Amino acid sequence: MIKNLTKESFAEEISGNMPVMVDFWASWCGPCRMLSPVIDALSEEYEGKINVGKVNVDEQGELAMRFGVASIPTVIIFKDGNEINRLVGVHDADDYRDEIDSIL
Repeated sequence: MIKNLTKESFAEEISGNMPVMVDFWASWCGPCRMLSPVIDALSEEYEGKINVGKVNVDEQGELAMRFGVASIPTVIIFKDGNEINRLVGVHDADDYRDEIDSIL
């Protein structure tokens, strides 16, 4: 299940025992809409192994600034509350799988 993250819930969500993949996006962003089905599929594929969250940068600009998100979509992978890696722009599902598999 993909969670919509806010500045209130973000720290708690990324600091759990399970790695977290966070998609920074906006509704007006064409590439973000292209990436959304990939994120949805990865969420199902890795259910129970990683958590997946989304941050709407229009609604959560403070989080986008905090993590230096200058271009969207940006996907950041966290483990133990720390950023492990980020992918900027649209990538194919295998790129995200490679990043996820490298931390599992």
